[in-house]
Amino acid sequence: MLQLRSTGAEFLCRSGSRRIPLITKRLPDGSYLSTFGMGKLPVRIVEAWITVTYQDGTVRREQWRLATSLTDHTRYPARELVTLYHERWQAETTYFSIKATMLDGRILRSHRPEEVDQEVYALLTVYQALIRITADATTSRPSLDPDRISFTIAPETARDQVTTAAGIIPREVTLVGTIGYAILDNLLPARRRQRTKARTRKNPTSKYSKNSLQHPAIAQYYALEAEVTVMEEGLKARSKH
Repeated sequence: MLQLRSTGAEFLCRSGSRRIPLITKRLPDGSYLSTFGMGKLPVRIVEAWITVTYQDGTVRREQWRLATSLTDHTRYPARELVTLYHERWQAETTYFSIKATMLDGRILRSHRPEEVDQEVYALLTVYQALIRITADATTSRPSLDPDRISFTIAPETARDQVTTAAGIIPREVTLVGTIGYAILDNLLPARRRQRTKARTRKNPTSKYSKNSLQHPAIAQYYALEAEVTVMEEGLKARSKH
């Protein structure tokens, strides 16, 4: 973490039950300040009881301890950090967007290392350009939830512009543009199902997991509640399920 923080990047991660942070200052939102790495890295600790209530009435409770470099509790309230951590899986959509949407399952065509580097940089450049377009489209509607943006629409519309040569020189220059308007016209549903399934390690020799039947196959909506509090007696060992 110290090496990561030295780059200027912020972090929000989960801490295990074996680490026992020393409370240096309690904050009004229920979190507290501490240090990692022999006092070299100042951090803020958010501890909370998480209660998940499924649609069928099943209730599950567990303890979370989050460590973050975002020490300003007024700008980054503890509850918002808990919600943000719960949505961490959405970062994986970046890899899915490149691998499944842009490449459409195709492998890289290059055969030499320098060509692979060039192809990967090209993919990342196009991806970043499309993300900037989707960001401009989102900010044009302040009340729009970014989760409703469909990335698939962006490359499809970009391809259509190339093949039809439409909208190359727009009459009116705006930040949204043809691709942005197509994104806004094809928003995802306002309410999307949250994710609670346990994260498991994939079997490298099989595309099917031997533990796949341990979790319910029926998707359910659920309510998540977070009670931020200092775990004075420490955390219990994390459940494997």
